Parts: sequence; C-alpha cells; structure tokens
Amino acid sequence: MNRLAILLFAILLAFLPLTALASWEAGLAKIDITPTEPVPLAGYGGKTRMSQGVEHPIWLKALALRDETGATSVLVTADLVGLSDKMVGRIAAAALEKHGLPRERLILNTSHNHSCPVTEDVLWLYYEFTPEETAARDRYTEMVYRAYEEAIAAAIADLAPAELGFGQGLAGLAVNRRRSRGPESRALPGPVDPDVPVIAVRSGETLRGIVFGYSCHTTALGGLTLNGDYAGFAQLDLEKSHPGAVAMFVQNCGGDANPLPRIRGKDAEAVALAERYGLVLAEAVRQTLAGSMAALPGPLRVAMGETDLDLQPGLPLDELRERVPNLNGMHRREFEHFIRQYESLGELPGTVPYPAQVWRFGEGLNFIALTGETVVDYSLKFKDAYGWNNTWVSGYNNDLLCYVPSLRVLREGGYEGTLGMWEYGHRAPFAETVEERIMALVAELMGR
Repeated sequence: MNRLAILLFAILLAFLPLTALASWEAGLAKIDITPTEPVPLAGYGGKTRMSQGVEHPIWLKALALRDETGATSVLVTADLVGLSDKMVGRIAAAALEKHGLPRERLILNTSHNHSCPVTEDVLWLYYEFTPEETAARDRYTEMVYRAYEEAIAAAIADLAPAELGFGQGLAGLAVNRRRSRGPESRALPGPVDPDVPVIAVRSGETLRGIVFGYSCHTTALGGLTLNGDYAGFAQLDLEKSHPGAVAMFVQNCGGDANPLPRIRGKDAEAVALAERYGLVLAEAVRQTLAGSMAALPGPLRVAMGETDLDLQPGLPLDELRERVPNLNGMHRREFEHFIRQYESLGELPGTVPYPAQVWRFGEGLNFIALTGETVVDYSLKFKDAYGWNNTWVSGYNNDLLCYVPSLRVLREGGYEGTLGMWEYGHRAPFAETVEERIMALVAELMGR
C-alpha cells in the first residue's frame, strides 16, 4: 500500500462513527426463581406473611457483554426485594472464581419487589420467624444462590455477535410518596423521574434482549401471592410482544416514589391495577424500541469505588436499656441490636460503607449504579451533571443497606430521611455530608 493510500485509509478511519469500529458480543439468560413451597414474603415489616400461591413466576435474568477488547461484563437483575452484603460477597466470589469476572464488571440490581420471598439476612430486623419459617427461607436462599451462578454462566455461554441501541421513553406511574404520606412528612411536594431508559440487544433483525428501567417502588401489591409486581407484569408483556427476547427490569432511583393510586384489601382489583401499571410501562418501552435508538459504541470502560457515609450520633446505652422493656416487635429488635453493638464494640458504628459503579459505553452512555434505596434527587442531579439524554442512574444495586437520602430529603426528615434508618440497623440518620460524599465518589469514578 503506497503512502497516499495509507493516508486516505487513516482519514477514513478517523471519520467513521465509533459504532462502525465497535464489536459487541452479548449473551442473555433467565432463571425461574419461583419457590415450590410456602415461604415468608419480604418487603413489609410486622407479622410474617407466608405465601399462598403464585400470581406469575419471578425471575433472575442476566446480560453478558463482551467488547472489542475482549473484556466481559455482566448485569444481573432479579425480582427480589434486595441483597445483603453477605449475599453480594458470595455471588461475586463465585463469578470471579468460575468466570474470572472482576467485581467492577458485575452489577447486581434488584427490583425491590415486595411480593417475593425473604432471603438470607436481607432486612433481618423486620422478621421474627419460627424454626419452620427459617428453614423455608434458608432452602429458598440456597436456590437463589444457585440461580445466580446458573444465570451468569448461561449468559456468558450465550455470547454471540450483537448490536446495542439506547433510547428513552416516558411513563407517569410514580408519585413522590413524601407528598402522599401526609402529616408524616408534612405533605411536602417532591420530584419524580419519568424517564424510561432502554437498551435493545439485537443480532441483525432479531431482538434478543430488552433492558429497561424506572424510578418507582415495586409496591403496587401487598397480598400473599408471589409475583414481580408492576415490573414483573411489564417484563411479561414485553416478552409476549417480542417472542424470544429476554426483558430485564432495572430499578432506578425509586426510594421516595410509589405507584399510585393503590388498592389494599381487594386482591383481584389490586392485581388488575398492578397489571395495568405494568402494561403502561411496557408500552413506553415498546414505543422507544420502535423509535430511533442511538447505536452504543464500545469499549465498555468500568470503575468501582467506595466512600464512607457518616452517621449522626445514636442513643446512649443507658437510654436504650431503659426503653427496651416498653418495646416489642421490630422496634425491640432494633434496640437490642444497638445494645449488642455497644457491648461487643464499645460504641455504635459511626459510618456506613457505600460502594458505587460506573459503566461507560464508549462516549454513548453513562450507566451509574448506586447502592441502596436511593431517592430520585440523585438520578436528576447526575443526569444534569453528565447528560440528560445519555446518562442512566440506577439504585438498588449491591447491598440493600438503607435509604439513601439527598440533602434535601435529609433536612425535610420523614421516613426516607430519618425514620427508616433504625430498621436497617444504623444508629441514626446520615450526616449532612451524605450527598456531597456520593456526588464526589461518582465524579471520581467518572474521571477514571
């Protein structure tokens, strides 16, 4: 090749879009994690709820991606209320051992479904089980661990050439629940995030996978049947309208949003309403898939880090001991937990470790994975900082460690800002540095 030809070829490469140079492989898998026996249901405190049937199956799903560098990354979604730090550690260790998958290339997201079984030690202060209920929980937990291993392995084994596209729709299911709860939070108005981000995984004309998200609690239902709530109905509807495709729901920053209105006490009507919500969300995804989606380039660059979030001072030991005899249920278990911490550690822990992850698809999409029950302010702030049309902010990844308020929510008080910390085993609300620390952590990860 002469010099002129080499020069012309170099100019051509410089002006080709990144998507023409990117080369993706994608693999998808889904594992049914519906229990085969009555199990304790998760999500709501108070008296133990044992399941009494199945409205529709619940699933664990995985998307494996391999970019042009040969690096493999896996996103796993689940119709579960959350994972504990213990569960995340075991799942990640197995992925590393069996597939060489680094922790930063594994994102574990849960829909925060409130109609699923309890697992391991998630929200452990909520429940007081009989030995039989504990045994049922433990059998189901082992089933879930096996499902994570199977889903990750199957998705990696399914890797094949693919193209990725990204777009956003809109849906109006969510209502800021700090407004809806009235006097508890002084009926303060609050924002919601209507965006429905969507990644389409295609091989030629074949749609193989649909990854979509929304910022809203999966709490349309609260009965005794197993199901995936509105997010489960949305996934079912999308897989029905796109046969052969795997639809995966990613819970975004829905810590302070509920699907409203809701029906309580009338199971058939409640299920019908939850299904309607799912159909609305599925239609938003369908319209996005039918529109003009931007091709996602590679490579997939990843970063993961951790910061410490400071807590305000907790109650002194003498006051805890004085108040315990007058408490029962979850509140008694909370105070007894704090007393044990004083006795074993000498003090109540003053910080909470907070991990976060960032996946960047070339220059086409920033996927920010936050930890815990993150309120909507974080989604809005990060999209404002890094791009409204190319930034996806998800919550409910990693450990379901607690509610994660913004500074606004913290100062307003109420459940998400202050009252919900004890049930997660933390001595007090976060200090006012909480938002600053998380914003700084994500900025540092984006800078990598």
